[in-house]
Amino acid sequence: MGKIRTPYFRIVVTDSRKARNGLSIEEIGRYVPGQDPSIIEVDSTRALYWLGVGAQPSEAVEALLKVTGDWQKFKGLPGTEGTLKVAAPKPAKSVAYEAAVKAAAAEPAEGATTLKKKAQEKLAAKSEPAKAEAVSEVPAQAETTEVSSVTEETPAVEAVTDTASAVETSDTPEVEAAAE
Repeated sequence: MGKIRTPYFRIVVTDSRKARNGLSIEEIGRYVPGQDPSIIEVDSTRALYWLGVGAQPSEAVEALLKVTGDWQKFKGLPGTEGTLKVAAPKPAKSVAYEAAVKAAAAEPAEGATTLKKKAQEKLAAKSEPAKAEAVSEVPAQAETTEVSSVTEETPAVEAVTDTASAVETSDTPEVEAAAE
């Protein structure tokens, strides 16, 4: 059974007079050689029963029964525990999920994703007025503590007059109403 490069075998009890792929009497195990270690599952009580009533195993099944220790039990030989290797249990998916959540929480939130162009421009526009306010506050504090020269006040006055003249020159009534 199975498929290409993924074999899967059933261990069955069948009548020797029937076709090899014909109807089986009972399935007593399975063998999956594609994994490391190979999966060998045999129902020991049923295998010993069928061996006891005269069933003759094929060479391949006899080798599998020796690995599981069932052949030694039937013959009364030492080594009934067999030489079957068992794979280590897989960790639960919830453990892997919790580890991934902890790793994600430990990552820095800043710069974790790249913003789109428009979002970067908006962010830059928001941060620029804050810088301009901080710069304008610093000269105001300097004026109160020490006598300021005329050259320091001139740029601030010019900026105010430029905005006032821009409002006066517009012809739309909405902008004039907003300026008043």
